[in-house]
Amino acid sequence: METVQAPWQTAAILIGRLIFAGTFLMAVAFKFMDMGATAGYIASVGFPLPLFLAWCAAILETLLVIAFLTGAFFTPAALIAAAYVLFLAFAFHGPSHWTGNQAEFGSFINHFTFLAGLLFAAVHGPGSVLASKLGRV
Repeated sequence: METVQAPWQTAAILIGRLIFAGTFLMAVAFKFMDMGATAGYIASVGFPLPLFLAWCAAILETLLVIAFLTGAFFTPAALIAAAYVLFLAFAFHGPSHWTGNQAEFGSFINHFTFLAGLLFAAVHGPGSVLASKLGRV
């Protein structure tokens, strides 16, 4: 049973979904513009098969954009995105990167604010407007 939302709540949910989608869309756009650079960045932190992982990241981010825009499989997508963001925080901006670069600590912390939003979204869902019923529990 869905509750009726005030117009500002509907707008806030839709804006939040657009922000999530836009963030992942920018990330995937940079990957597609230079997949080699993304692979190089992945290799620089020591992961094997960097080009394969870059393509996996691009595919995942594309699917997340679709889920956030449509609302389809929204809760699982938000949880997967949360795990992905947490992984990125530690793998690319974690404590081993802080020595001599305070900006990395800032990047690390910023991932947690994004993580909090994704977890909140996973609990509350995509809202009732412009949201596919596909994948809803």
